[in-house]
Amino acid sequence: MTKADLVEKVTSLGDLTRRDGEVIVDTLFDSVIGALRSGDKIEIRGFGSFRTRQRKPRIGRNPKTGAKVEVPAKRVPYFKPSKELRDLVNPKAEAQPPATEPASGAAPSL
Repeated sequence: MTKADLVEKVTSLGDLTRRDGEVIVDTLFDSVIGALRSGDKIEIRGFGSFRTRQRKPRIGRNPKTGAKVEVPAKRVPYFKPSKELRDLVNPKAEAQPPATEPASGAAPSL
């Protein structure tokens, strides 16, 4: 799903113009980005939480030349889905009870 698809979905839910849908989606994204920039955690119940994680500086390699490159410390965004979202994406299969009938041609047990 793209941002344009999301705007279409928001616009179709109510009596909104496409511009109103764009404003709503942009406001949501800007709010999430602003909160992460300031170091806040965002938690949306039933969906998940957004936060930043600190990565330590490290020595990397240029894949083309193989030369060592210093990679500085940085903060990276991280999303942790809620249990409800994980269960919706990966529904549990119904447990099938084991078959108790004897296989065809097998002698009945006494």
